[in-house]
Amino acid sequence: MTTTERALVTRPRDTDRMSDPNWWRQATVYQIYPRSFADANGDGIGDVQGITAKVPYIASLGVDAVWLSPFYPSALADGGYDVDDYRDVDPKLGTLADFDEMTAALHANGIKLIVDIVPNHSSNLHVWFQEALASPRGSAARARYIFRDGRGPNGDLPPSDWTAMFGGSAWDRVEEPDDTPGQWYLHLFTPEQPDWNWDNREVRDDFLKTLRFWSDRGVDGFRVDVAHALAKNLIEPLPSSIDLTREGEQIDGSHPFWDRDEVHDIYTEWRAVFNEYTPPRTAVAEAWVHPTRRARYASTDGLGQAFNFDLLLANFDAAQFQNIITLNLAEAAASGASSTWVLSNHDVVRHATRYGLPIGEGRQDGKAWVLAGGETPALDRDLGTRRARAATQLMLALPGSAYLYQGEELGLHEVVEIPDADRQDPAFFRNTGVEKGRDGCRVPLPWAATGASFGFGAAGAHLPQPAWFAGFSVEVQEQEPESTLLFYRRALALRHELQCAEELEWIPTGNPGVRHFRRPGGWHTITNFGGAPVALPPGEVVLTSAPLQASLLPENATAWVLAP
Repeated sequence: MTTTERALVTRPRDTDRMSDPNWWRQATVYQIYPRSFADANGDGIGDVQGITAKVPYIASLGVDAVWLSPFYPSALADGGYDVDDYRDVDPKLGTLADFDEMTAALHANGIKLIVDIVPNHSSNLHVWFQEALASPRGSAARARYIFRDGRGPNGDLPPSDWTAMFGGSAWDRVEEPDDTPGQWYLHLFTPEQPDWNWDNREVRDDFLKTLRFWSDRGVDGFRVDVAHALAKNLIEPLPSSIDLTREGEQIDGSHPFWDRDEVHDIYTEWRAVFNEYTPPRTAVAEAWVHPTRRARYASTDGLGQAFNFDLLLANFDAAQFQNIITLNLAEAAASGASSTWVLSNHDVVRHATRYGLPIGEGRQDGKAWVLAGGETPALDRDLGTRRARAATQLMLALPGSAYLYQGEELGLHEVVEIPDADRQDPAFFRNTGVEKGRDGCRVPLPWAATGASFGFGAAGAHLPQPAWFAGFSVEVQEQEPESTLLFYRRALALRHELQCAEELEWIPTGNPGVRHFRRPGGWHTITNFGGAPVALPPGEVVLTSAPLQASLLPENATAWVLAP
């Protein structure tokens, strides 16, 4: 059996790997956005039973773990990141029993489970926030959140002029129990997402309880949302927005709410909980911080791993890719962690689309794919697809863990043909005409070529699916030998053979548009970012992202070569 043939065989699952404490270091993790994955009960919303039904499909991809985006009870003010109850399942998505069944099915197939945890803010419907609203100034209930008196003679002005991430003031005023205008509470995101006060011991202990609750149910790890925002210094007078802008990017831990040094005291406590389990529970920080600040989040006495989004923000450019890879591998080595690689997720324009857009028009800021006046830039769909496959194959050859987002294995592009009336993302409503929002990457997946929702569910889909989804469906691609889905399956099967020692050696090419590196065992990865087709090194060509041309690697393509 050749290496290429081996790539078509589903990798066997072994129990030893499931108990390996280092399983995460070079894992392939598949992100599921539950409401848009598969709808088992036919109400138009994806659910936990739908995920369980698709476990054979997930296993066929050859991934090591699933990362589940929020599935908690939520009013969906921000796609589930406004959590009403951290220790339950949204009734619209299922029950705790459904969750346990899904976990068991994943584990039976050798797939670990990582869940999203949202510690910076709760929902405004959380029982503790409702208690805070019903309690007076200075109460223990309000001390769990960040309440402040307003400025001005009657407290009519917010405590500062800070702007929330989705636009508008970062402060909202409440009505006191006696029906008079009252204090203001901080929300770095939507008003429905009040920030926790992490100086409060009760808050800290409750999150430790939550970590144990899910770990006891078999969860293997946690993706920590906005991990760099928990610790805050709100000693008055609060700085103005102009003061914060004037000071520039603060990388010394002195920003009032981003990336403060004290946040790591919180994660030291979390690590102690993770280490109570065998194997220890893992965690990865979503921390948009300066590269020199990521190592502490990824330390062995902290969360253990941190996302780097550098490739996600890069153009399809040889020099940018090499510089980013070199920097992040050095950072990972310094922290004792492994690096993370990601090209798409639930917050950004899909990379198949980004790579098909003109540079400067939505390429770098995945959330703002819109031009002045609300027009969308021209998209070269075929170019984007070729580059996306090339970039993915390169990424999968790198040391460290790779994070994939549901639908990228189908080569899905961003869905832009969503009527404004059907949009759900607060980023769109608060920045209309500036941002399209994130709905375009959250449209329910196409499983079949026909039907009202292309096989997603019997009652249609909660976001409209375009007609072109039919050709991108799982049903169609499983019958096409050169489809993106089968390409991903081949690549992921081969990845498990090339992921040995966490080492990489760059090989000079003499061509500024070509990058070549070697992994232990004689695995070579060559990517032609542009220009004329190039010759490949001697050896067996085990996978290419695009067909060779007269034995040469064409532009916008990657090849894996196994040296003789």
